[in-house]
Amino acid sequence: MTNSGTLYIVSAPSGAGKTSLLKAMITDTDGVRISVSHTTRQQRAGEVDGQDYHFVAVAEFQQMISDGAFLEYAQVFDNYYGTSRQSVQQQLDEGIDVILEIDWQGARQIRQLMPKARSIFILPPSREALAERLQGRGQDDQSVIERRMAAAKEEMSHFNEYDYLLINDDFDVAKQELAAIFIAERQMMASQTQRHEQLINNLLA
Repeated sequence: MTNSGTLYIVSAPSGAGKTSLLKAMITDTDGVRISVSHTTRQQRAGEVDGQDYHFVAVAEFQQMISDGAFLEYAQVFDNYYGTSRQSVQQQLDEGIDVILEIDWQGARQIRQLMPKARSIFILPPSREALAERLQGRGQDDQSVIERRMAAAKEEMSHFNEYDYLLINDDFDVAKQELAAIFIAERQMMASQTQRHEQLINNLLA
């Protein structure tokens, strides 16, 4: 019997280093994938369609909403983002742990639909560090950075709705702590009993 994968929700304010942490962690952790979201925002230099995001037009995204194709979707900074229901379920059925990089509003939607999902919130070590990271990207002008800082405060106020909390101060430490969550979750009784059913039956025979 294939052990079903676990769905993980990971949220953080923009600039907290969430995406970098996740990409580094899954490189060293088997059986984990980051769900590729659909978005209507413009494709940035270096991004690959279908790998970083599925880039779609607003009309196509709205049609997918009407078709019930999304587990969750939200409008963030004038653009839509959504998680494909079919893609996530297919990977979970294959025994793969799936990570959703979504905000607190999307997290609430997912918890209602899939209450067994586990959730992780990532915080920066300080407001100053967050502002420095946003400015260091060189992608946005000052007005956009100010909007992102204001949105970050709102996002961070929902940290206590999550199962786990990480502080991304030292990157390597945060990566290890993140991986530890996935490793520990796989040792939970329900998962281990299902994964090692034959071994347990033989031991108790």
